Amino acid sequence: MHVRHLTVSDFRSYPAAELPLEPGVTTLVGLNGQGKTNLVEAIGYLATLSSHRVATDQPLVRFGAEQAVIRGAVVRDGRETLVELEINPGRANRARLGRAPAGRPRDVLGTLRTVLFAPEDLALVKGDPSERRKFLDDLLVSRQPRWASVRGDYDKVLKQRNALLKSAAPVLRRGQRRTPRPGDGPVEDARASALHTLDIWNEHLASVGSQLLYARLRLLRDLGPYLAKAYDEVSAGQSDARVSYKSSLREAASASIAAGEVPDIDQLRTEILATLAELRDREVERGMSLAGPHRDDLVLSLGDLPAKGYASHGESWSFALGLKLAAYQLLRHDLGDDPVLILDDVFAELDSGRRERLAAMVADCDQVLITAAVDADVPTTLTGRTYAVSLGEVALRG
Repeated sequence: MHVRHLTVSDFRSYPAAELPLEPGVTTLVGLNGQGKTNLVEAIGYLATLSSHRVATDQPLVRFGAEQAVIRGAVVRDGRETLVELEINPGRANRARLGRAPAGRPRDVLGTLRTVLFAPEDLALVKGDPSERRKFLDDLLVSRQPRWASVRGDYDKVLKQRNALLKSAAPVLRRGQRRTPRPGDGPVEDARASALHTLDIWNEHLASVGSQLLYARLRLLRDLGPYLAKAYDEVSAGQSDARVSYKSSLREAASASIAAGEVPDIDQLRTEILATLAELRDREVERGMSLAGPHRDDLVLSLGDLPAKGYASHGESWSFALGLKLAAYQLLRHDLGDDPVLILDDVFAELDSGRRERLAAMVADCDQVLITAAVDADVPTTLTGRTYAVSLGEVALRG
């Protein structure tokens, strides 16, 4: 798989830009702020419908423009498909696949697959649990795009359930704080209604949440061996990298999941419902959902110690890089062809040993896109096309 050509219009700093590409290594060289990362960000957006730099679409549209357009010609198994995305902040985005309108932007998922590693990915080790959950869910969708709808459904259910807990909290709290008295009929009726509605949303959360949790656990089980190998290679075998799942379910279920067990969906659904039942009073007090996949985390370990708080800066970089390389190898194994590998300003953050080891690991990838501030950042073993990027102008060298 590779991208043959990228076109952007009113994307980030570019009124318009064209980038012809080939299989193998392509390097974009330019000082910070010149626009090189914007181009690989556009390719990542074609694959994932999201940016690795910002959480919303507004910054992706050039200042003063109403919309941005990204168009990529993707070649896979000798066949070329044109993918086009129209980014409309505040309105629905639109997509075209092979020049025909797609029903929804998510219908293009799977046409292009990328694995992108950037300085922001250090947050996988040092950042909040949300960073690690996003990594896992993004990989899940890259592996099987149908999970995008499950992920979206879960977010909708969670939002509705949280809204109910917040709006109904005063009624539910009154019922908790004292026993019913004569004349309390309307209050008790309101509380009973709120509890019934909450039970309905519990069922929805458990139904969709169990599917998402099951998919995450299976993915993590498959990813583990690739992570151990990737970390060993990039760090020259300095430590043992492992990853486990930290669940928000009750203690017994959480312990078995942390040990690597993968309960079936029905078991997980039952356990989510039981956990929500135990947490009801606390959820009512806080007005928010306290259990479910949105509260889970990945535990990254080096040997017997958690990476977060104990790993050195170099070890943290190696772990984050190992996670992305493991994702790449898993997708390569599953799909039978290579995703596009994007290394955004990565080599400057690595010492010489890690640079050379990373270069050796990616040399046989179908397509590798690299950004760097100066040529010296990129190992000489990674040869191929080089583009100079300056003030939004992209020029092929020699």
